[in-house]
Amino acid sequence: MDKIDIKSLSLDELKAGLKDLGEPGYRAGQVFSWLHHKGEADFQRFSDIPKALQQKLDERFTAVRLELEERLASRDKTEKFLFKLPDGRLVEGVHIPSARRGTVCVSTQVGCKFGCAFCASGFGGFVRDLAASEIVSQVLFLRHDLCLHVSHVVFMGMGEPLDNYDQVSRAIRILNAPQGAAIAARRMTVSTCGLIPGIERLKTLGLQVELSVSLHAAEDGLRSRLVPINRTYPLVKLIPALKDFSRTTGRKVTLEYALMSGVNDSLQDADNLARVAREVKAKVNLIPFSETAPGFAASGPDRVEAFRQRIEDKSIPVTLRRSKGGDIRAACGQLAGRRRA
Repeated sequence: MDKIDIKSLSLDELKAGLKDLGEPGYRAGQVFSWLHHKGEADFQRFSDIPKALQQKLDERFTAVRLELEERLASRDKTEKFLFKLPDGRLVEGVHIPSARRGTVCVSTQVGCKFGCAFCASGFGGFVRDLAASEIVSQVLFLRHDLCLHVSHVVFMGMGEPLDNYDQVSRAIRILNAPQGAAIAARRMTVSTCGLIPGIERLKTLGLQVELSVSLHAAEDGLRSRLVPINRTYPLVKLIPALKDFSRTTGRKVTLEYALMSGVNDSLQDADNLARVAREVKAKVNLIPFSETAPGFAASGPDRVEAFRQRIEDKSIPVTLRRSKGGDIRAACGQLAGRRRA
């Protein structure tokens, strides 16, 4: 019989699994806590579990383990990690510390199938989805194995999270469970390039997770060139989907916008973005572009400030993300791509 991946199970599923083994329900809470609250994956180290149950766990379940292939530290204290999965594939994670929070950016797929023109994640093509256990294990590794402060989780690493909705939503529920990592739903953000079916599913999750959309252009012609999924789900379809998400969940959407010199950083581009943000009632997060692809360069500081001011003048909530990790190639896909090369 194939072993079950125990770290992909919810607490209720774990209770059912242990019931099949003749164990009382409270044992599931103990096991779940060891896995997700304490970050321990070796059943033999579960000190409050009887040896007989430890043996049953070994026979019935497996617990995914990641290997740290590479760790890079930036001058600004951002750190990037290259993880090796059990099948030898590589994915990336990033830890971004600040005064009060520790944000972890995790991957949800090996590669990406959506081919955004400027994004390094998809340069090697799509390989496979990550299991919920592989997604969760990135968070647990940083929190427990490396003892880093983790208060927020962003599903914005390699891959398109909503293209792997079933495993990502399962990971969210596991990370949110009070008996485990206990990360509040409002401290978890799912990023998408605009996959409307996934947005429609996410709004029914029943948890107040945040949604951010990698917009990068607010006019269909340019956005279709930069973000090809726009050809399938253009703005005329995306905008109503985002409005419906906000109306259903009560959460304000964030529009992510990477500023690229001479591509999407004109004042007209700012006006287009402000118009979309006003219609969606969204926040805008401007991002200094990390130069990941030929033909694209970061906008200069004066251009960025003029763009930000134009948005603010139109009474749109706007933030400018402080550029971090540039000296360690912290943009998603850069490190794994280098290793593939």
